Order: sequence, then structure tokens, then C-alpha cells
Amino acid sequence: MRVERLALPGLALLVACALFLCWGLSGRVWFILELRAVKLLALVVVGASVGVGTVLFQTVTGNRILTPGILGFDSLFLFLQTLLVMGLGGIGFAGLPATPKFLIEAALMMVAATALFGLLVLRGPRDLTRVLLIGVVLGALLRSLAALMQRLMDPSEFAMVQGAMFASFGSVDRASLAVTTALVVPMLALAFALAPRLDVMALGRTRAVALGLRFDLLTLGILALVAGLTAVGTALVGPISFLGLLVAALAHGVTGSHRHAALLPAAAMIGAGVLVIGQWLFERVLVQQSSLAVVIEFLGGLVFLALVIKGARR
Repeated sequence: MRVERLALPGLALLVACALFLCWGLSGRVWFILELRAVKLLALVVVGASVGVGTVLFQTVTGNRILTPGILGFDSLFLFLQTLLVMGLGGIGFAGLPATPKFLIEAALMMVAATALFGLLVLRGPRDLTRVLLIGVVLGALLRSLAALMQRLMDPSEFAMVQGAMFASFGSVDRASLAVTTALVVPMLALAFALAPRLDVMALGRTRAVALGLRFDLLTLGILALVAGLTAVGTALVGPISFLGLLVAALAHGVTGSHRHAALLPAAAMIGAGVLVIGQWLFERVLVQQSSLAVVIEFLGGLVFLALVIKGARR
């Protein structure tokens, strides 16, 4: 692996961060820099966690088109948000302190996602058709249940749920961001440390077991790690379904390697870079208030279709 393969996304991320912080500075510079730094940290943390989590998930499933979002994670998030609003009521939900609310949502999603991914993957991760069908059905079921509860809500309560449907970096709670960073950094470090074992796992269950890898135990551990990385990022800003797929495809293309020592850092830097550059373009250059998540969903959907068509032609 050439070092310059990782230097390119790293340099791009540094340039993007500098542009995001310094572009168009005027007036109360330090106050503006503080606000931008908080948003920048949220973009970097969420992008890195989603990118690394997706690469880990694709290694476990043995397929490069599967992501937690495709298998119903975003539907799970929307269902939990709807359930909390309906159970607590609009006033009770709005009155929840930001940090405890974030921790409750992240914990619920981590537990539910670990159970969901474990059910899908441990029962046959290489059967792509079955895994996709189960994931799509579960996602549709959760979305239908959420839609049913939303129809029973007051308009004000529905507006709260509607605000959680797309990721937003405009009003990130600083205490929740600090907790997210404290959780994500050690999880990323653990993922990087597991890179050699992930290379062995990518060879397939039979070969990995023959080489002495405790395959099932490692699979459960990685699924829990994926659930943690995905849950905290989603609980902080909301769902971005196809960001992970887009980042993983770019990481494979940039590194040109299957070694996780290259893929994981590249995915972390590219994921952060995509969000930072996209937010900078919207806010500073285009001066638009459009949701970055919508554009990423569109681009990620195109990548998903391209990967499916490419796989079908083989």
C-alpha cells in the first residue's frame, strides 16, 4: 500500500476543514470560529463513524452493497423517535434534557441494532438475497408502524418526528457532541486495532477458522461495534442512509486495496471530508439552506444502483 493513497484523502480533509473554518470570516471572528468549530467537529465525528462502521459491516457480511441503513437501521431510528414522541407526548419529549435524550436514543438503537444485525448476519451473511429481503421487509414494517403512530399524533407532535427524518448539523448540542466524541474515538481506535483480524475474516468463514480466528465471537464483537458507531452518530444528528455506501465505495477506489489498515483510515477521512465539503458548499459558496442529507441520499442511491448493476453483470 502506498502512503500517498492515504495522504490524498487526509490532505483533502485538512483543506476542507480550513475552508470551512476560515472562509468568509468577518465581524466577531472568535465567536464565529467557535460556532463553526462545534459544527465542524460534529461533521468529522459523524462522517468518520459512519464510514468506518459501514466498512466493518461490509466485511462481516462479505458484500460491498450492504450497509446498516439498507438493512433497516434508519427505519429503526425513525420508529424509536416516533415511539418516544407518542409515549412521552410532545411536551414531555421536548422537555427531555438534550444529553439524557441522546444517551437514551443511542442506547436503545445500539441494543436493537445489535440484535437486528446479529439475526440477519449470523444466520447466513453470505446469502445476499435473503439478507436483503429480510432487511427490506423489516425496514418496511418499522416504517409502516411509525407511519401508523404518526397518523394518531397531534400536528405539533408529528412536526417533532418530521424534524428527525433528515440529518441536521445546524443545532448540535455541545454536551451530546462531547459524549459522542468520547464514545467514537475509542471505538475507532478499536476498529483500527482489529485491522489484521478483519483481513483474515474477509477471506471467508472456512479459511478464517482454519487460520485460528474465532469467527463467531469476532463477528458478534464487530456487529456491536458497528451498532455503536452508527447509533451514536444517528442519535446526534439524524439518519443519512446512503452516506456509508458512498464513503465505502470511495475508500475502495482511493486505496485500491482490500487491507483494512488502509480502508478504515481512508473511510474515516473520506466520510468526514464528504460532510465537511458538502456543508461548506451549501453554507458558504451556494448560500443555500438545503439539507445536505438529501444530496447525499441521491448520490448514494446512484452508487447503490451502480454496484447492483455491476454485480448482476458479472
